[in-house]
Amino acid sequence: MSNKRFIMDNDINDLRLWVLQRGFPSFRAKQVFDWFGKGIVDPERMTNLPQNIREALRDDFITDSFRVIDEKTSQKDGTKKWLFELHDGHRIETVLMRYSTGLSVCISSQAGCKMSCSFCASAKAGFGRDLSCGELLAQVAIPAMLVNERISRVVIMGIGEPFDNFEQLKLFFKRINDENGLNLGARHITVSTCGLIPQMIEFMCIGMQVNLSVSLHAPNDTLRRQLMPIAQRYPLKELIDACRQYVDKTGRRITFEYALLSGVNDSDEQARELAVLLRGIHCHINLIAANEFPGGLYKKSSKDRVKSFMSVLEKNKMTVTLRREMGSDIMAACGQLRRGMQETI
Repeated sequence: MSNKRFIMDNDINDLRLWVLQRGFPSFRAKQVFDWFGKGIVDPERMTNLPQNIREALRDDFITDSFRVIDEKTSQKDGTKKWLFELHDGHRIETVLMRYSTGLSVCISSQAGCKMSCSFCASAKAGFGRDLSCGELLAQVAIPAMLVNERISRVVIMGIGEPFDNFEQLKLFFKRINDENGLNLGARHITVSTCGLIPQMIEFMCIGMQVNLSVSLHAPNDTLRRQLMPIAQRYPLKELIDACRQYVDKTGRRITFEYALLSGVNDSDEQARELAVLLRGIHCHINLIAANEFPGGLYKKSSKDRVKSFMSVLEKNKMTVTLRREMGSDIMAACGQLRRGMQETI
C-alpha cells in the first residue's frame, strides 16, 4: 500500500517545504496551491507548471483520484449527484443543490458509515475508511469546477458520520476557511452528527462559527435505540444535555433533524413528546419527509401526517420547518446516498 498523500492534503506551507526540498523555485508552491482551489488535482492540467514539476507531483503524491464514475441530474430541481472513485477503489457520492441563494454542496466524510442507522441507505454499504482533509476539500472544489460556479454553502451530511472522522474534519474547517484557499466563511458550513457526545464537546470549544445539526429522529430512548444504534452508547438525556451545553457556550442556535417515518415516529403524541424534550433549548427543528430507497425498511409519512406533526410542534411554540426535498428522483436526497454498490472492496 502506497504511503503517498493525496495531493490536496497539502496546504500552502506543505507545498513551500516540498518545492524547497525538490529544489524548485519558491513561487511554484503558490501556483500548485491555486490549482487546488480550481478543483484540479491532475498535474497535467496545471498548465503554468513546467513538465518536470508536473512529473514530480505525480511521483510524490496521489493525483489519480476523484474519477467521475457516474453523474446524474434531477429532472425535478436540477440537483446533481456525482459518484467519485478514489485512488484506492473506494467510492463516495457528492451532491450539488441549487437554491435561490446560491449553490450548496453536500459532501461525504467517510467511504461508508459505521453508525448503521436503520433508515439510511449508506448503512447498507458497510464501512470503507475515513476520508482525508484533502478529500473533503476536493468534494467542494471539484463540483464547483465541473459546473463552473462558486459554492456558497457546504453541508457535511453525505455518507459517513463526520464526528467519527473528527481530526480530519477540524483540518477541513481550517483549510476551507483560509482566505488563501477556498475562503468559505464558517457560518456557511453546517456539520451533522448522530450524537457523538465527546466530539460534540470538543467541537463547541474550537471557536469556529460552523453550524451544528443533530440527527434526532425519535423523541425517546426506546425508539431511538431501534432506529440508531449510537443511542445505545449515548442515551438521549446525555445527548440533550450536551446540546444545551453547546447552546449555552456558543450562543448559537442548534438544529435538530427529524426524519418522519410512516407509523414509526410521526404521531401527534410523538410530536408533543418531542416538544417537551426540546423545550427551553435555542433550537430549530428541521423535519424531513423521509426518503425511501430500494431495500429500505420504512415508508415516508403522508403529507397529511407531516402537516399534522408540524402543526403540533408549532402549537407548542417550537421553531420548525419542513426541508425541501431535493434530488429524490436520482437517489440524492437525505438518507438515500450509498457509496457505489458495485465496488468490490
